[in-house]
Amino acid sequence: MKRTSQRAHRVGDQIQRELADLLANEVKDPRVGPVTVTAVDVSPDLSHATVRFTHLTGREQADAAVQALSRTAGFLRSELGRRLDLYSVPQLHFAYDDSIESGMRMSQLIDEAIASDKKHPVD
Repeated sequence: MKRTSQRAHRVGDQIQRELADLLANEVKDPRVGPVTVTAVDVSPDLSHATVRFTHLTGREQADAAVQALSRTAGFLRSELGRRLDLYSVPQLHFAYDDSIESGMRMSQLIDEAIASDKKHPVD
């Protein structure tokens, strides 16, 4: 597997910033809803970008949000073309990122384990 270049990282960061602005201010599709772009992984040849996002309502609306974002990918890509100084704008692929929810669940489990330990003192 090829390592991702520094340029791909920079392009991914710039795409993430621009997509966050576009999704907050330009996309009017109510099916997209309130999403947060958590990461953008760009392929080494800069032809594809996987946009990882979370949805405010959580996992329940993830599939619908992926479909809605996929439908708006053409608009987003054309707007990115206007905003970014790239020869070719990567094709956008969307994936739900459940790492925040997993982290919150792990934190909750740790808190429960600590509370359980406090109830049962060591002799």
